[in-house]
Amino acid sequence: MLYYLFEYLHKHYHLAGTGVFQYISFRAAMSIITSLIISMLFGKRIIALLLRKQVGETIRDLGLAGEEKKRGTPTMGGLIIISAILIPTLLFAKLHNIYIILMIISTIWLGLIGFLDDYIKVFKKDKEGLAGRFKVMGQIGLGLIVGATVYFHPDINTKVEIPAELIQKVDKSKVTELIDTKGVTHYMLDKKLPNTTIPFVKNNEFNYSSVMALISENMRKYTWVIYILAVIIIVTAVSNGANITDGIDGLATGTSAVIGATLGIFAYISGNLFFADYLNVMYIPFSGELVVFIAAFVGACVGFLWYNSYPAQVFMGDTGSLALGGIIAVFAIVVRKELLIPILCGIFLIENLSVVMQVGYFKYTKKKYGAGRRIFLMSPLHHHYQKKGMHEAKIVSRFWIVGIMLAILTVVTLKLR
Repeated sequence: MLYYLFEYLHKHYHLAGTGVFQYISFRAAMSIITSLIISMLFGKRIIALLLRKQVGETIRDLGLAGEEKKRGTPTMGGLIIISAILIPTLLFAKLHNIYIILMIISTIWLGLIGFLDDYIKVFKKDKEGLAGRFKVMGQIGLGLIVGATVYFHPDINTKVEIPAELIQKVDKSKVTELIDTKGVTHYMLDKKLPNTTIPFVKNNEFNYSSVMALISENMRKYTWVIYILAVIIIVTAVSNGANITDGIDGLATGTSAVIGATLGIFAYISGNLFFADYLNVMYIPFSGELVVFIAAFVGACVGFLWYNSYPAQVFMGDTGSLALGGIIAVFAIVVRKELLIPILCGIFLIENLSVVMQVGYFKYTKKKYGAGRRIFLMSPLHHHYQKKGMHEAKIVSRFWIVGIMLAILTVVTLKLR
């Protein structure tokens, strides 16, 4: 909203300093500062309110060291994170931007599902919370909205530069002329394709329609089906991965901050013609505005970590964890980097896999031998290390280190191909 105010003042009154709001870098800086202030200063008041309302965590007896001390710690702290994301975004982002609209919808959508789950656990005293099928239905619903919007919305496309001599051979209505700082004109052709980035591959674009072409060339017209299905799977997997990772103090919050900062780099590069051209990556018009959103996301995570690091004064609950995972998934999809998720979100992936492996092996051995056996002492993986006697603060710091290494590897894919 402030963007529109300062744009009006700059355009009509030429007030000194108002033009600075035209720069994404400035608005991103203001966004992260504001989110830090909200999460750190106002977060303390929200924690006090949760304590007064007796919104405490219900601890299951898992035989883990220190778990009894966590009983009664305020939960639903995800409200702090969501507030610290949405308020700066509403203040500093261009709210008519389709990418910003999608991110706001995703944040609120999964935040509400998580809030309902936490509300049932805390106020209805039902430890199971919202039934799993309803969570999955909510995730599928968001996947449908995001997938259909990215595939069909006319303002969502990528652009590729074409030589001037080929201008006469293409539809001129799909060509945009961009003039760089040196006065050179670039002719950019719209590509309304369901394409994405493949890591470590030269000319690293992958078109979802090629999957349908394996069946038949006539099946390409149904590419939207497989694309939306892929989006649903990604949103569901990553949001659940973040939810599972949120098992010890600061683990999901710190990991999400690292992932968010990395995605911010990709958004800035993809949304800037000259950086995209220099690095030979996909140029996505208007996606640079996402940097303002992801700056608020990182600021919210870091600010919340002030209270969520060991020993935690507040837990985010499903209100925060489902929203964080969903935001990461949708953001990666809209900047066409969803195939980098297994690397970038490697912590979420291994936590998810540890649960799947544990449950699958237990059921298999129970059926075969009559008694279930386990791969890990306990799943998810962070609990395995707790059972081995490692302090949770050390587990978290080592998981963060791995997460940072994976983030660096993800950024390296820009040139390593």
